[in-house]
Amino acid sequence: MFIDYISFMKLNIKSILFLVLLSGSTVALAQTNALKGNPVITDKYTGDPAAMVFNDSVYLYVGHDEAAANATFYAMNEWLVYSSADMITWKAHPSPLSTKAFSWAKGDAWASQVIERNGKFYWYVAVEHALGGKAIGVAVSDSPLGPFKDALGKALITNEMTTAVKISWDDIDPTVIIDEGQAYLFWGNSACYYAKLAESMTTLKGDINVVNGLTNFTEAPWIHKRKGWYYLSYAVEFPEKIAYSMSRNINGPWIYKGILNELAGNSNTNHQSIIDFKGKDYFIYHNGGRDSGGSSYRRSVCIDRLYYNKDGTIKRVIMTTEGLKK
Repeated sequence: MFIDYISFMKLNIKSILFLVLLSGSTVALAQTNALKGNPVITDKYTGDPAAMVFNDSVYLYVGHDEAAANATFYAMNEWLVYSSADMITWKAHPSPLSTKAFSWAKGDAWASQVIERNGKFYWYVAVEHALGGKAIGVAVSDSPLGPFKDALGKALITNEMTTAVKISWDDIDPTVIIDEGQAYLFWGNSACYYAKLAESMTTLKGDINVVNGLTNFTEAPWIHKRKGWYYLSYAVEFPEKIAYSMSRNINGPWIYKGILNELAGNSNTNHQSIIDFKGKDYFIYHNGGRDSGGSSYRRSVCIDRLYYNKDGTIKRVIMTTEGLKK
C-alpha cells in the first residue's frame, strides 16, 4: 500500500510517542502490575505460584524465571513476592529470599510455599543440595514480605530420606497445611510424600509416608481443605495437566476425581495454587503465553476463578486471557 510522505511522518511521530509512553510505563510496571487479563504478573517472568491469604491481603510467592530466550532449561536463583488486596492489582516487592540464603544449597529456586504460624512466616522451598539431589529447606521471617533467613542451617528433607522412587529429584514442590493445630508437609516428584511437622515448623514429627490414590501423579502437589473435604491437586503426565483427589481424612484414603486444568499454553509444566479470598475461590497457575522464545523456561502467572459443585467436587477450571473481573 502506498503511503505519502506526510502520512509517513505522522505515522512515525505517533510511533515515537508510543515508544516514549511505553518506556515510561515499564518503570511503573516494576512496582505495580495492574494490566487487565492474564497473565497478572508482567514485570518479570514468574512460575510455580503459591498464594497465602493473611489479614486482608493475598501474598503471591513465585520463582523468578531468569532464562534467556530460547533457553533449554530453567535459570532460577531467587523467589519473588507480590501482594494484592483485590486479586486484580499486584504490587511487586523486593526479592525476600534467594538460594544464597541456604549455605548448604547450590542453586535452583524451584517451587515453594509460605505459611504463617504463631506470628512467624515459614517458607518451604525446593533447591539443589550442594552434595547432589533436590532437597527441601525452610526459611523464616517475622513478615510475609521478608527478609527470610534459613531456619535450620541444613536441609529439612534430603534425597536419602525418601526411597519410594530411585531418582535424585523426587524431593521438590513442597506444600503445607495446618489442620486442627497439626502441620503437614506434602511434596514430591514421581512419588508424593507427606509427614507431620513439629510445632517449631522446622523439624519432622514421625515418619515420612507415601500418598496413595493419586492417579498418574507427576509433581506439584497442593493441599487445601474445604467444608470437611481435603483436596490434593497435582500435576499429571508430561506435558502436565492438573488433576485432583479428595478425602475425608488427611491421611487418606484419597479418591481420584479427574482432570482439573488442561495443558497450560506454551509451557510443559503446570503448577497450581488454590485459595479462598473474601468468599471467592481462585485457581492460580502459570503458562508460557508471554514469550514464545522462552516458553517453558520464561513463564508467567495467571489467575482464574475456581468453582465447586454441590457435592464438593471441583468444576474444571477454564483458563482465560481475560482473567478476573472486578
